[in-house]
Amino acid sequence: MPHKIAILGASGYTGAELVRLLATHPTMEIVALSADRKAGQDMGSVFPHLRHLDLPALVKIDEIDFSAVDLVFCALPHATTQSVINSLPRDLKVVDLSADFRLRDPAAYQKWYGQPHVATELQAEAVYGLTEFYRDEIRAARLVACTGCNAATGQFALRPLIAAGLVDLDDIIIDLKTGVSGAGRSPKENLLHAELSEGTHAYGVGGVHRHLGEFDQEFSALAGRKVEVQFTPHLLPANRGILATVYVKGDPAAIHAELTSAYEAEPFVQVLPFGTHPSTRHVRGGNFVHLGVVGDRRPDRAIVIAALDNLTKGSSGQALQNANLMLGEEETTGLMLAPVFP
Repeated sequence: MPHKIAILGASGYTGAELVRLLATHPTMEIVALSADRKAGQDMGSVFPHLRHLDLPALVKIDEIDFSAVDLVFCALPHATTQSVINSLPRDLKVVDLSADFRLRDPAAYQKWYGQPHVATELQAEAVYGLTEFYRDEIRAARLVACTGCNAATGQFALRPLIAAGLVDLDDIIIDLKTGVSGAGRSPKENLLHAELSEGTHAYGVGGVHRHLGEFDQEFSALAGRKVEVQFTPHLLPANRGILATVYVKGDPAAIHAELTSAYEAEPFVQVLPFGTHPSTRHVRGGNFVHLGVVGDRRPDRAIVIAALDNLTKGSSGQALQNANLMLGEEETTGLMLAPVFP
């Protein structure tokens, strides 16, 4: 019997990406899709690239019979997700793609998201969803909080290095470029073609970007003391992809060796030969991370570059990876499709 799957917020980019990935999954069947403004429409009319699929129509959340569902992907906006998940049956497995359960400390959530958390019991239950580092916890979890796409990219580059004590914790810079789909599908003036194309700009400058909350939480826990990185994201005139250039103080050869060892058995993380650096064009549409290490001209300085697709490995692919574990499936099921090139 296939696992019965519902996707809440299916009319957004991450919802559509989940449908694309689940369409060929051998043991998962989509039985419900929800939307707000687009409720009542067919998924194929909202996303014509999915019109060949036999999918349920989009409905309001309260029209879904959750007793017939095994796992829910929740791809709703931040802040609204808490009350929705709080209203779901307590035995229902949930993979949340919003930011509402990523931060373990309610005070940290209020700091970064500007409002108190309204489901703190669930927040305490949630497992952080960076699969490669929380695999055992995710396998046993009922509620998994997927990471931010920027936060995932920076962590793939840095977690093994911080854990091994190979970099100066007070001298880490993450310079990150991200495609526009990370901003969601809602109309925004600054995302119009005439406003965005032919240019690149920084945003969330000076330590105010919300994904810093995840960096603070995860890196500090790894190091056993407070770690605050410098992080500046930039919006690219591209649909998909994240490229993070991470500047650290440490031995480049030792850093490359540690990353190679740490990810040797990971099916979705590829560490490139020393001196080679990745590109977003080589991970587009795939659930893969490419990591490269280059030595700086100054001794004891290294540059670590990470590339992933923000909608796949940074969001919906990561969510499916987690769901596979939660439902007792092989972690790679439905996710080994090659990236799209060119």
